[in-house]
Amino acid sequence: MSYCSGFFCPMQCTKRNLFLVSAIFFTAIYLISYSYNSARLAKSDDRHMESEASLLKKVFPNFKQISGKENGELPPENEKSENKNTSTSTQSFTFIINEEEKCKDKAPFLVLLISTTAAELQHRNAIRKTWGNETAVPGVDIVRLFLLGIKTQDANEDLLLRESEQYHDIIQQDFLDTYNNLTLKTLMGMRWVASYCSGTRFAMKTDSDVFVNTVHLIEKLLRPLPPSTQNYFTGCLMSGHRPIRNKASKWYISEEEFPGNRYHPFCSGTGYVFSGDLAAKIVNASLTVKFIHLEDVYVGFCLNAKGVKIVPPPHSLFNIHKVPFSPCVYNKIITSHHISPHEHIIYWETLQEKENTC
Repeated sequence: MSYCSGFFCPMQCTKRNLFLVSAIFFTAIYLISYSYNSARLAKSDDRHMESEASLLKKVFPNFKQISGKENGELPPENEKSENKNTSTSTQSFTFIINEEEKCKDKAPFLVLLISTTAAELQHRNAIRKTWGNETAVPGVDIVRLFLLGIKTQDANEDLLLRESEQYHDIIQQDFLDTYNNLTLKTLMGMRWVASYCSGTRFAMKTDSDVFVNTVHLIEKLLRPLPPSTQNYFTGCLMSGHRPIRNKASKWYISEEEFPGNRYHPFCSGTGYVFSGDLAAKIVNASLTVKFIHLEDVYVGFCLNAKGVKIVPPPHSLFNIHKVPFSPCVYNKIITSHHISPHEHIIYWETLQEKENTC
């Protein structure tokens, strides 16, 4: 039975048809209008997102490199800036501040690579006056460099540039300066040595809260070594360590980042020393060794990839904890950790006054 038979008379059916035609016509007009407006809104949102991304790229050059994300979203404080798996992740950053002429026409005996952050100005000034002074050991050519990434919050880049212009001892690349990017910071220092100071006899990587007895380091450890030292790497040796899977730990590492159950031998990042030739070898190894955020462990992986064996140091030279100060004790060690700017100065001045009393 058709819709216009049985229940409706012809006149009623005609009116009914007119009503249905009108309803269908206006419904079609509404749907076309809605679709058109939705498309306009979507294009407007796209243009808005593009303009935001363009602005971020103007504010932060190489923004995709800095964030490691396509949509211009900055990573959280503890997120790595780069892909965990790619061989280019440790190579794709550029120098914002560099000291290309630092080793021009000379081959220093020792390059000090000191990890720091922009906020640690007092630490840097204390180190410049004390153990990091480039004339700290008479007759020995020392080069000092502070290693920094970038801060996106509360950062005063102009202040850092003025400091750099005054002291010429800062290098900085465009990765985020976070704990999880310490590997990138160390590799920046290695790359600098390999590119601009490959003739150095030795280099030492340490942190700004570590006291380094550069006199004892040079006179008792490095100078007795043969002049042709190669593949030499030493520090506070960490052997047989397993990955920490407890997320509450500072040294937590996921199974995705490192699925193994034991690390290769490495030296604590608080202070290790290596021959100048190893800088280029470690950088080269980083092209193929999977990135992990634990800097000292990662360097151990690179050494293993190159077949380099770590030399165990004499007992108690490198300390990863704070050693209670006494001139007689500090005259016989190389590193002590968790040192304040004021302590850097007091300890160094006391050692200079008391150097012949023990």
